[in-house]
Amino acid sequence: MGRIRVLVVDDHRIFAEALAAALAAEPDVEVGAAGSAAAAERALERAAAEGRAYDVALIDADLGGEAAGPGVRARPGGEPVEEARRRPPPAVPPPAVPLSAAPLSAVPPPRRPGAVSAVPGAVARSAEQVRAEQMRAEQARAEQSRAEQLRPAAPQPDGITLLGRLRRAHPGLRAVVLATADDPHRAARALHAGATGWVAKESSLARLLAVVRGVLRDETHLPPALLTGVIRELTTARRDRTESERLVDTLTPREKQILRCMVAGLGRQAVAERLYLSPHTVRTHMQNVLGKLGVHSTLAAVAVARRAGVSPAEPVVPPSIASAP
Repeated sequence: MGRIRVLVVDDHRIFAEALAAALAAEPDVEVGAAGSAAAAERALERAAAEGRAYDVALIDADLGGEAAGPGVRARPGGEPVEEARRRPPPAVPPPAVPLSAAPLSAVPPPRRPGAVSAVPGAVARSAEQVRAEQMRAEQARAEQSRAEQLRPAAPQPDGITLLGRLRRAHPGLRAVVLATADDPHRAARALHAGATGWVAKESSLARLLAVVRGVLRDETHLPPALLTGVIRELTTARRDRTESERLVDTLTPREKQILRCMVAGLGRQAVAERLYLSPHTVRTHMQNVLGKLGVHSTLAAVAVARRAGVSPAEPVVPPSIASAP
């Protein structure tokens, strides 16, 4: 086996840097690092374009702040958005006004012997206007700064969602999940998304390297403590799929057409136009579909269809496009 190119995808900077440094010390390992989903996608695309594709991606299961709890996302400075929202906005101190912009009425000119101090009213009013404009500008800048602090960060996918996306875009990439805790449900979800390994973050470097080299030999690595739970999760998912398939098989060919249109998100009128049926007939077919699947809503019917592997109806191609050479 030649040199192994590994990409570490983790938004915990200290951990990512320490892991990358430890891996880079291995003579047969080259390491890159990405702190977000977008950075990981860019790194993989750039490496592929240069003919130096990564072999393995080590992806944090909690990428994007999932471990911190729902609705809490870190801003670029590292502070969670929710914390910033709860904190009262800072007081805006009155702007410092330079002497030249101070009201002339407040700054009497030096008096000469025998001279009479006087300030023209027009000049005083002009200085007051300058000061008011400066204060409005300062307040506008402060409001804009507060708005930027409270603006929600763009959501990014969690590590397992990203894993599936990367595997679809780069089929030759092996993916290993780095997890803070063993979770059979998430591990089964990761395997379904295309992961070939699950490693605890507190594992030794030797263990991690063994997994990396193992997945490159098309092996699947899971901690022994997870095996029973993962098998149970996969068995349950398969049983649900089998039951859903059995229900879908009870539908007539026309009802299956209707179901595929429902999976595609088409409403009753759109289905009627596509299948050249009356809306009343489509309504009857939809009611039959719900009854045979044992559900009470279109959303529930779509969920059963997806578990059974029913694909959505293909989009209609306009005749002028379909007949084009």
